[in-house]
Amino acid sequence: MNIHITADGKKLVTVIPGDGVGPECVDSAIKIIEATGAPIAWEVRHAGERVFKQGIASGVPQETIDSISKTRVVLKGPLGTPVGYGEKSANVTLRKLFETFGNIRPVRELPGVPTPYSGRKLDLVVVRENVEDLYAGIEHMQTPGVAQCLKLISRKGCEKVVRLAFEFARAEGRTKVHCATKSNIMKMTEGLLKRTFEDISKEYPDIEANHIIIDNCAHQLVKKPEQFDVIVTTNMNGDIMSDLTSALVGGLGFAPSANIGSEVAIFEAVHGSAPKYAGKNNINPTAVILSAVMMLRHLGEFDAAATIENAVMVTWEEGKFRTRDVVGDELACTTTEYTDAVISNFGKSSAAYSIRDVKPITLPTFSAERDIVKVSSRRVAGVDIFVETALGPIDLGTTIERLTAGSAATLKMISNRGTRVYPPTGTITDCIDQYRCRFMKAEGNLTDAEILDLMSKIATEIQWAHIEKLQEFDGAAGWTKAQGED
Repeated sequence: MNIHITADGKKLVTVIPGDGVGPECVDSAIKIIEATGAPIAWEVRHAGERVFKQGIASGVPQETIDSISKTRVVLKGPLGTPVGYGEKSANVTLRKLFETFGNIRPVRELPGVPTPYSGRKLDLVVVRENVEDLYAGIEHMQTPGVAQCLKLISRKGCEKVVRLAFEFARAEGRTKVHCATKSNIMKMTEGLLKRTFEDISKEYPDIEANHIIIDNCAHQLVKKPEQFDVIVTTNMNGDIMSDLTSALVGGLGFAPSANIGSEVAIFEAVHGSAPKYAGKNNINPTAVILSAVMMLRHLGEFDAAATIENAVMVTWEEGKFRTRDVVGDELACTTTEYTDAVISNFGKSSAAYSIRDVKPITLPTFSAERDIVKVSSRRVAGVDIFVETALGPIDLGTTIERLTAGSAATLKMISNRGTRVYPPTGTITDCIDQYRCRFMKAEGNLTDAEILDLMSKIATEIQWAHIEKLQEFDGAAGWTKAQGED
C-alpha cells in the first residue's frame, strides 16, 4: 500500500471528524498522536450528515474521495445516517468505494474498567468480511407481502478475509483462528467461507485452525470467551458478533476497528455519533484513540502506537480520570481531562496489561481475474421460477402442469417459504402468495429458449416474479433442495 509523504517528510492522513461527538473524539486522538512526535500530517475532509444536508445523496463528496485516493489512510469519527434524506450509510459507502474488504475488531480487558468478565484476561479479535454477504444490500419486493435480500458470497471475497485473518494473527503473535459460519443451514453461501477457510488454513501450519457454528460461537463467547484468539466470519455475522465481544470488555466506547483493503485503510470507532452528548466535553474517546493506535501501526509508527496504548491502559488502571460511560456523570472526568491524563502517562506501562510485540502485517495479494474458480464442465439442469398467486398449492400445481405440458422441462415440485407443498406431503404449511416452481430437464442442457418458453406459458395465467437457473458445475449440483423435497 502506497503512503503519501508530504514535502516535510510526514505521512499524510485523511481526517474525517464525523458527526455528533465525532469531532471531540477525533480531536482527542490527534492531540495525543501529535504529543508523541510521530511524523503525521492531517488533511481534513468531511462525510456523513453535514454532507447529506448539502444534497449529496451518498454522504461522501468528491473532495473526500479525492483525498482518500491520495493518502490511502483515513482516521474517521462516527457518521450519522439521517432519517428521511440521503441514501445508504456513508460509513458503508466509504468501505465499498475503496474495497476495504476486511474489518478488524480487537477487544481486550482493560484495567480499571469493571465488567462481569474482569480478571479473565480477554484478548481476542473478530475479522469480518466487509463488502458482500447480505450487506451488499440487494433487495427486492417480489410480491406486495414478500421481500427478498440476496446473500452474495464469493470465493474471492472469502479468500481475502481468510488470508487477512491468518496474516493478522501472525503479525500479532496469535496462535488460533476460528472460522464461524452457519454452514449447517446455508451450505452454499456460508459453506463457501468454511471450505475456503479449510483450503487456505493448510498454508498456515503454525496457526491452529478451527471451524465453529456461529450460534455456538455466540454461546461460547458468553460462556468462555478466553478460549478465542481470532474469529473470522461473514459480514452480518461479524457485525453482530463484534458488538457482542465489545460488550465483554466494557462496551462500544472501548471498541476500535480497522477497515483494511489492498489499497486503502480506514480506522474508526464503531460507536455511533451520539448527538445528544455532542459539545458537552464528556464523551469517552478511547475507541477512536485505540483506532488511531491501529492506524499508527499500519503506518509503521510502532513506538508511538505502543506509547499511546500503554498510556491509555495506565490511565484506566490508575482510576483518577474515568469517563461517564463507566462511572456516571457525577464522578466522570471531561474528555479534555482524560486526553491530558493519557499524554501525562507517556512512558509508563500498566502492571496488568502487556503490549503485544506487533509486527507489520503482510497484506495478501490477489489475482485481478474475475472468474477465479475454473470448472471443466457445466450444465443447466433446470430452473426455479418464482410466481405470485393467491391459488392454493394443489390448484397451482395442477395449473402449472397443464400450462407447461409438453415443455422441455417438467415440474418437479413447488415450495412455499422453502418447504415443499406440491406434490402434497400431508403436512401443514401456512402458505403466502409467493411460490417457487422447480422444473428439471432429464438429460442435456436446458437452454435459454426453453426457459423463456416455460415462462411464457406460465405467464398466460400466473404472474412470475423471478427465476434462478439450476446449474451443475463439474457434475455437482449448484442448488439446494426444499424442505421435504426428494
